[in-house]
Amino acid sequence: MNCVGGLVMDEAEFDKFAEEYRELSEQVLGISGEDAQFFAEYKIRDTAGLVRKFNLPDNLRVLDFGAGIGTSTPWLRQYLPNCELDCVDVSRKSLEIAEYRFPDMARYTHFDGATLPWPENSFDLVFSACVFHHIPPAERPRLLAELRRVLKPGGLFVSFEHNPKNFLTVRAVNACRFDENAILLSGQEFLSKLNAAELTNPHLRYRIFFPGFLRALRPLEKFMTWLPLGAQYYVWSVDDLFGQVVWCRRCGGQYFRL
Repeated sequence: MNCVGGLVMDEAEFDKFAEEYRELSEQVLGISGEDAQFFAEYKIRDTAGLVRKFNLPDNLRVLDFGAGIGTSTPWLRQYLPNCELDCVDVSRKSLEIAEYRFPDMARYTHFDGATLPWPENSFDLVFSACVFHHIPPAERPRLLAELRRVLKPGGLFVSFEHNPKNFLTVRAVNACRFDENAILLSGQEFLSKLNAAELTNPHLRYRIFFPGFLRALRPLEKFMTWLPLGAQYYVWSVDDLFGQVVWCRRCGGQYFRL
């Protein structure tokens, strides 16, 4: 176990499941009618849409926080092909597996669970996928502040999480050995954490309302992102600390880079 500066993250817990993570994921996600790749891809597709919306640079530098065994790595390469990708995790074993699977797609870096090994203002995009429910609630604000530190002015923060208001999601989490110590957080709770960490202009969108056998209805989901019943959700924030992004009421509440 790592204990640095009062922040505790259990590397051994993540190492324990690294080799069987894919198998565990597929077993649990089976109740949705979709596989793990479906869930990994939609997250990056949505994130890439935000990257385009805010005109982030084509060669943006990306941090995949809690990258694990690299589930998001090939999708980040597909949707953001010119990005400079860094994957970070507390689990050395997971990173070894990720690098073996995708050796030329990213840089893989271990961190101590407290301090990210990059200077401030390093990344255009900070992304995480279902990481924060593995972090003890008392420690989440400090890690969000650390992610804020390495995010560039005008940068984009995007984090996906399981929705505790969806009973199928709760059932899946409870059935997964990898999530045995997980503590889910609601979308509204996550928004409040972003505000506290000075991640500005936070937004919340709910995703995946229909199981696989109703996938034909998924085009309707773009009208349902406000409804707190989706299986997952994501929060995102665009930094306007230096006036690089502004709110335009005349244009229907969109953000635009100056």
